[in-house]
Amino acid sequence: MKPQRISLVITLFLAAVLTGNLYAQSASNNFKVIGYYSSNATNIDQYPIEKLTHIIYSFCHLKGNRLNVDDYADTLTIQKLVSLKSRNHKLKVLLSLGGWGGCETCSDVFSTTAAIEEFATSVKELATYFKTDGIDLDWEYPTIEGPPGHAFKPEDKNNFTTLIKQLRTTLGSEQEISFAAGGFPKYLTDAVDWQAIMPILDYVNLMNYDMVHGNSTRTGHHTPLYSTPEQIESVHNCVSYLLSIGVPAHKMVIGAAFYGRSWINVPNKNRGLYQPGQFKSFLPYDTFEKNINSKNGFTFYYDAKAQASYAYNPTTKTFATFDDKASIEKKTKYALDNKLGGIMFWELSNDKAKNGYLDVIDAAVKKYRK
Repeated sequence: MKPQRISLVITLFLAAVLTGNLYAQSASNNFKVIGYYSSNATNIDQYPIEKLTHIIYSFCHLKGNRLNVDDYADTLTIQKLVSLKSRNHKLKVLLSLGGWGGCETCSDVFSTTAAIEEFATSVKELATYFKTDGIDLDWEYPTIEGPPGHAFKPEDKNNFTTLIKQLRTTLGSEQEISFAAGGFPKYLTDAVDWQAIMPILDYVNLMNYDMVHGNSTRTGHHTPLYSTPEQIESVHNCVSYLLSIGVPAHKMVIGAAFYGRSWINVPNKNRGLYQPGQFKSFLPYDTFEKNINSKNGFTFYYDAKAQASYAYNPTTKTFATFDDKASIEKKTKYALDNKLGGIMFWELSNDKAKNGYLDVIDAAVKKYRK
């Protein structure tokens, strides 16, 4: 090989290596830590906002065809969240539409072009008024069944794509557009057209929690990192499927739960895991330890395959499933190791003001970021 050709090959190789390193560094530096927030304007001050990249106000709803802030208290909360940029100059504040039970008319409204255009215009008007940074769509769910009584139809899939396209046209490139996606197989395969929407969106927030729903009559892990023979739903199953159909890793934000779920009337078999039972309640992390502890008769267990923790009380036959500090750290590491877009959680007001789960995420990002 001639010296000139050797020099050219070396130059191209070094350029490729440098480009790869720069991409990896850029992906790492752009790692998102996203907190949904559904509490009031006063409560937010106690949390370490500096450890977030995004906060998503939850929720706004439809009023007719327009995005609507429900009342004056919500207005004050949004204004407070935007003011937190003085504490965290990189913080982005998004408004979220819907939530579970909060998108009853979405299927009907987003079925016409005129209504979609009106909605997109209202999103832009609110963003201008509040100086927010984007919109997160939490429509549960297009195309497939969601809350009882909520309309859904096959046309929702294409209508959701039209909605995303119109939002991008109306909002331009400066405003972020994301959506909250169910992490379970039927949503992943049937609800939305991933190939059509992901090039337009900034990222997707994967709801990798509530994998065992409140109406389930069988216990399981509600937010596991990996699948087990008894339960396919998991963070890894969700991410693997989306990668297999071409969704870019850097546009996936996996979900963590700042709350647990409990079941009662669970027989004392297999430590209560994968057993029949009756859903009892949500368990916010900030009060979790007051209810689920050894003094109250609970024994704690760890499922090494699922990389998820759970607890069982054989006397009261109560089962609890939850994220803990260890699983939160592992999820954060998983997102970094797989060059995903970040980690999000529901929701910030369930956290402890000090030594909480957000602190665990922040420490893990600093520890594992490459």
